Amino acid sequence: MRATENLRSALSHVCWIGGGSGAGKSTVAQELVVRRGAVLYDTDAAMDEHVSRCHMARCPKLRAFMNMDMDARWVHRTPQVMLDSFHWFEGEGFELIVDDLLALPRDRPVIAEGFRLLPKRVVPLLQAPRRAIWLLPTPTFRRRAFDARGTTWDIAHKTNDPEKALANLLARDALFTARLRAEIAELGLQAIRVDGSLSPDQLCKDVDDRLFG
Repeated sequence: MRATENLRSALSHVCWIGGGSGAGKSTVAQELVVRRGAVLYDTDAAMDEHVSRCHMARCPKLRAFMNMDMDARWVHRTPQVMLDSFHWFEGEGFELIVDDLLALPRDRPVIAEGFRLLPKRVVPLLQAPRRAIWLLPTPTFRRRAFDARGTTWDIAHKTNDPEKALANLLARDALFTARLRAEIAELGLQAIRVDGSLSPDQLCKDVDDRLFG
């Protein structure tokens, strides 16, 4: 209990923005950094380093994923199996995120963002539920976002069946968003449904108001 209380205190300056891929987390986080004079911690940018720091005995799903070729990862398994076996979705390496955050200065707010910020992992670290929020994209919005970035086919084109790989990836991501939604409801946390009805500026303002209001 004391260790958890100490972590909550040490991370009390952190605001957490999680959610599904394509929801606009990075855009919102970058805007809040400017508005609030905050430090950005991008969990996506830390993934390669965290892979190198993960003790494989503690990250069996990561080890299994790294041993697969691209078709095994994205073509030959069902979206549900892909969801259940994906290391980051299961919280492997989350302690490395915490270590990184503890190493940052505490004289300014820190905005931590990324899909790896799972509600069940974040909630024990919160002094107040309002310090975290999840952006949950609809499947249509996610696809539009990927198309706009030009990244829709980046992974799929590395397989021997791009059409099936893309369908599997999109279905897996939809399942992940649904899982997040259920966890958030169970834990009484904040979420915003991202469907394009809010402009980027409106979404930033909504997140800002909820985290800092």
